[in-house]
Amino acid sequence: MMSMRLMRIGSKNRPSYRIVVMDSKKARESRAKEFIGTYNPTTEPPEFKIDMAKAKIWLDRGAKPSETVHSLLQKVSKAAKKV
Repeated sequence: MMSMRLMRIGSKNRPSYRIVVMDSKKARESRAKEFIGTYNPTTEPPEFKIDMAKAKIWLDRGAKPSETVHSLLQKVSKAAKKV
């Protein structure tokens, strides 16, 4: 089963993440099928960018987002509705 989750790319004590689509049974640092965004929790407010077109395609294919990715997707969709 495919999952949408975070892949850590930051250095020690400076976390930064890519939002990726990969097989749910693979390790966090394994090769991803596709990169769909970034998330930087160290800034105030936390920065994140998600390609919603790619995310929608993978959700339609049955990919399950992790809890964190799910909450980020909800924030992006709420922001898009306000505009």
